Amino acid sequence: MDMQQWALVYILLAFVAANLPWLSQRLFFVRKMAEGKALQWYLLEWLVMYFIVGLIGMGIEQILDGNLHGQGWEFYVIALCMFAVFAIPGFIWRFNVLPMLRRS
Repeated sequence: MDMQQWALVYILLAFVAANLPWLSQRLFFVRKMAEGKALQWYLLEWLVMYFIVGLIGMGIEQILDGNLHGQGWEFYVIALCMFAVFAIPGFIWRFNVLPMLRRS
């Protein structure tokens, strides 16, 4: 695989990972919550997924380039904002679409 294919696979992975927390009522897909998850748990899971995807990205960079390039704080803020944009479909599904489907 060349660099462009790795980048596309990584972006797809980030999109899927950003939406995973919103698709399950279980905490980290393991522990069933008695009354469902509160918004804080969704956000914590989402943040953990951000760090996991970031570590995977660093691993891919290490494999492809042989070293890690230093990044400033701006890089991580932009990456976090992109991860938030990727999570919008899952968020809308959980808090807008599902309640409407349950009422009808």
